[in-house]
Amino acid sequence: MNKLDKEDYQRSLKSMDTEEHIDLAFYRPIGFMWARLAARFGVSPNAITIAAIFLGIGAGILFYFPELRLNVIGMLLLVWANSFDSADGQLARLTKQYSRIGRILDGLCGDFWFVTIYLAIVFREIDFSPFFGDHPWVIWCMACVTGICHTKQAAMADYYRQFHLYFLKGEDGSELDSVSQLRRQLDESGLTWKKNFWKRLTISFYLAYTRQQEATSPALQALRRELHRRFPSGNIPQAFRDDFRRESLPLMKYTNILSFNWRVITLFTTLFIRQPWIYFVAELTVFNILLVYMIVRHERFCRQLTQRLENGDY
Repeated sequence: MNKLDKEDYQRSLKSMDTEEHIDLAFYRPIGFMWARLAARFGVSPNAITIAAIFLGIGAGILFYFPELRLNVIGMLLLVWANSFDSADGQLARLTKQYSRIGRILDGLCGDFWFVTIYLAIVFREIDFSPFFGDHPWVIWCMACVTGICHTKQAAMADYYRQFHLYFLKGEDGSELDSVSQLRRQLDESGLTWKKNFWKRLTISFYLAYTRQQEATSPALQALRRELHRRFPSGNIPQAFRDDFRRESLPLMKYTNILSFNWRVITLFTTLFIRQPWIYFVAELTVFNILLVYMIVRHERFCRQLTQRLENGDY
């Protein structure tokens, strides 16, 4: 890369604080090349996201089959899909084509992938495993509970990452939303169920998603309210931003583990050993333990920072 390319590449990243090592080594460089190519031909970030959705769904379907050859093709498709999922955000940052619909669509992208993957594993185990073939309710229960846990894990990892970016880079460098803000904007938008059904449905899902994030982080919400009360203009002191970053930064590695890469490494491992049901076990145990630890740590330091604000330390 020349100097100009390196500057563009750096602009395409969220921040070095929140980037995951595998992404930096693999997905971000590939995503940057896709983003540059898309910008040259006028392809929008949302179009790349939609392509990623179909690639990921195709990957999930191939995980149904017990033949390892087909599974490997599915793995390659999923890697390709994630490189597109990286590219859409990088393209949006390079070209400043930000939109809430784009963010919602980007979040739904992974949901489409994993719903397909979960269903593929369930039907694979029912059709080809003697135990689950005789007891299909077991694998269905595992899949449903795992899906609920997966949703919570991914939602909180994204939420904590956006809060970190907010205090690191300010409002323009984060995609942080709130239920009150979203509800107000929805009321003022004039969107109706009759005329704007799909757009209204999408925003309503996103509103429920954000409500879940806020309900899981009461101490963080208290900190947010105290900051708004003391600094209504949004001019939060740099000393506070630095203190928040110092506490939050060590926890960013857990948000990355609960995102895409380590999930997929776990999934691919279970496919190689031809026991994909073990992926559900990993999500229910290891990933849930990391989620609880991450929430407890965040809530603890948020209570401490709120107390310091109330004591007038900033």
